[in-house]
Amino acid sequence: MLMRLTSRQRAFLRSRAHSLKPVVHIGSAGVTEATTQSLSEAFHTRELLKVRIQEGASGTTREIAEALAAGVDDAHVVQTIGRVAVLYRPFPEDPELRLPGA
Repeated sequence: MLMRLTSRQRAFLRSRAHSLKPVVHIGSAGVTEATTQSLSEAFHTRELLKVRIQEGASGTTREIAEALAAGVDDAHVVQTIGRVAVLYRPFPEDPELRLPGA
């Protein structure tokens, strides 16, 4: 069940992500099965992740972020800024982050 984030929910998630450090790095190979697996594993312990996209990666930051979100069930692109993307996937049971209006 893929819900759509409202602008208010995205703003809430952006504020929470501000102090986070990137936990997944995308290199020149771009989005591979290994990076999707790494992202999926990171989502087991966190709901909100920052991803750094290296300079040599093919495609725009938005395209890469969308490809990453598509590779992980129920993941959403919250924001892309520069070479950094913020992704969100709620825990299936008992989410830690309570989204406004949800």
